[in-house]
Amino acid sequence: MATVESGVSTGVSFGLADEQRELRALAREFAEKEIRPRAAECDEGQVHATDIIAKAHEIGLMNVHLPAALGGVDLPCFEGILVSEELNWGCSGIGTSISANGLAAGPILIAGSEEQQKQWLAPLVDAPVLGCFGLTEPGAGSDVSGIQTTAVRRGDDYVINGSKMFITNAGHASWMVCFASTDPSAGSKGLSAFVVPMDTEGVIVERHLDKMGQRSTDTSAVAFSDAVVPAANRLGAEGDGFKIAMQTLDFTRPGTAIGAVGVAQAAFELSVEYTRERVQFGLPIAMNQGVSFLVADMATEIEAARLLCWQAAWMIDQGRGRQATKYSSFAKRFSADTAMKVTTDAVQVFGGYGYMKEYPVEKLMRDAKLFQIYEGTSQIQRLVIAKEIYLS
Repeated sequence: MATVESGVSTGVSFGLADEQRELRALAREFAEKEIRPRAAECDEGQVHATDIIAKAHEIGLMNVHLPAALGGVDLPCFEGILVSEELNWGCSGIGTSISANGLAAGPILIAGSEEQQKQWLAPLVDAPVLGCFGLTEPGAGSDVSGIQTTAVRRGDDYVINGSKMFITNAGHASWMVCFASTDPSAGSKGLSAFVVPMDTEGVIVERHLDKMGQRSTDTSAVAFSDAVVPAANRLGAEGDGFKIAMQTLDFTRPGTAIGAVGVAQAAFELSVEYTRERVQFGLPIAMNQGVSFLVADMATEIEAARLLCWQAAWMIDQGRGRQATKYSSFAKRFSADTAMKVTTDAVQVFGGYGYMKEYPVEKLMRDAKLFQIYEGTSQIQRLVIAKEIYLS
C-alpha cells in the first residue's frame, strides 16, 4: 500500500521536476545511442565496455552520489534511480558496470573518515576509476555470518587471507572494500571492512566467471593470500563491518531494483512493437486477447514496480531509517520478480523467435534472472520484510 504523508501541504505528487526529466532524458539518449548498439556484441563476447563506461563518466552519468565536498554532483537517491533505470533499459550488464561504483563507494561514504573519502573517492570524479564491493564468498552468500576471510592485526597492518566470489567489476577495479573477520568467534559481529588496493601483493583475481546473463559486466573470483593492508585502510572500528554492509545495501537496493524495472520496460516495449507487426490468422496478434492481456499485465506490474522504487528512494532521501529498509526490500523483491515474469512473457509473445539469440528478448530474460539473486535474493527480501513487519 502506498504511503500518503499527512501534514504535507502540497499533497502527493508523482510528477518530475524539469531538471529530473532532463536528467532522465540524457540517460535515455545515452542508453539508446551508446549502449544499445553494443549490447548484443558485449553480451556474446563477455566484453567489459571500457569505452562506454568512460563516456558515461565524461557526461556525468557515473558516480552520481559522490558529495560536492569531493567534487561530485551529490545527487539524491531518487535522481540516481532515474539514471539507473535508463542505463539498464539499454543493457543491464553495461548499466551494472557503470552503476556499481555506488555499491563500492557506499561503505566509504557511510563509515570512511574525511581523509579516507578524499583518498579513495575523490579520484572517481576525475577519471572512470572502478571500485568493487567484496562481501560474498564461495560459502557465504545470504549468510554473511559465514564469512571465512580473516584479517589479523599485525602492528600497524592487517594480514588478509581468504576469498571472495561473484564480485562485480573486480577484474577491472582499482580497489575493493573487503569484508573480513577480525574476530571469528563473534560471527557477524566480528566483521570489519577494509579498503584493499587490487594491486596489493597477495590479491589475485583468480578467474572471470562465465554467467548466464548480464555477461558484459565483469564478475570475478578473488583470492587473498597474506595480503598486507595498512590499519589506516579500515573503515570504522573493528566489528563495524556487518553494520556498514547492511547500511550500504539499504542505500543501493532501490538502484538495483530500478535496474530490473529498466529491463522489464525494454521487454515490454519490444513486445508492444512485435504484437502490432506480427500477423497470425489474418490479424496482428495484438488483437488476440490472450496476447493483449499478457501485455496489459506487463504494463501494470512495471508501473507498480517503478512506483515502489520511487517511494523507497524518496524515503532514503528523507532519512527514514528502518522504514526505508522495509520499502527498499519491497522494491527489490517486487521489481526483480516482475522483471523475470515480464521477460518470460515477452519470450512467450515472440514465440519461437523469442527463443532465438537474434531477437533481444532472449537476452533480457537471461539478464532479468540475476536481479532475483544478487544484492539479496528475493527470498532474503521476504525475510527482511517479515522481520520489519513483526519487529517494528
